[in-house]
Amino acid sequence: MGKTGSIEWVKVKGRNGRTIKVPKSRSGKAHPGPAQRYMSSGAKRRFLPRSQKALVR
Repeated sequence: MGKTGSIEWVKVKGRNGRTIKVPKSRSGKAHPGPAQRYMSSGAKRRFLPRSQKALVR
């Protein structure tokens, strides 16, 4: 973590229409939780692509 106030937050629309605040560095990709780490093929999933519509301006 940086100094106080150094993280820039952006609003992102979630799955159910609610908005969540995420750090700007994570706004382009959805980072899944530990239960969603693996794809059905068994490969490890690092991040999910986030749609451009999800970004709230």
